[in-house]
Amino acid sequence: MKKSFFKALAKVNKKILPSLTKKEVDLAKASKLQLALFGYKLWVTKNALD
Repeated sequence: MKKSFFKALAKVNKKILPSLTKKEVDLAKASKLQLALFGYKLWVTKNALD
């Protein structure tokens, strides 16, 4: 159940949240909000793949 929840959440995130790689955001110069968004998306992806 946990894995299916995170897979669904990842699909929703892909549709709604902006892509930082398409915007070519440099993580060294990213704002705190962009870093938080990147961390959140990474956490969701990690849990969806486990």
